[in-house]
Amino acid sequence: MQIRESGEDYLETILMIQKRNGQVRSIDICNELGYSKPTISVAMKNFRENGYITMDEDYLITLTEKGRAIAERVYERHVVIANFLSAIGVDEKTALEDACKIEHDLSEETFRCMKEHYEAIKK
Repeated sequence: MQIRESGEDYLETILMIQKRNGQVRSIDICNELGYSKPTISVAMKNFRENGYITMDEDYLITLTEKGRAIAERVYERHVVIANFLSAIGVDEKTALEDACKIEHDLSEETFRCMKEHYEAIKK
């Protein structure tokens, strides 16, 4: 299954909430993204069926290895791109917003070069 940009955003959000709160429920995702409970419920059902998450009897959501790999990749891109944009003078709010737009479509080569350049300039 090819995961879409919105799916990547959901997985990244699950990862971010988990890092922040230690646990994740569907309502947390609703609150974070501003989507309705039915929308999140359908997405989580699809993620469970495709092996990206598990949900226990207390409705706690856990990323599987496959889901975590996607979430970590998107999250790394988000952080690096936002930091890079900030480093070249873009204000923080705009850098964060633009990183969300760029993170899904940037080629691996461009991301790698951007990351290497950012690492070099922050030293």
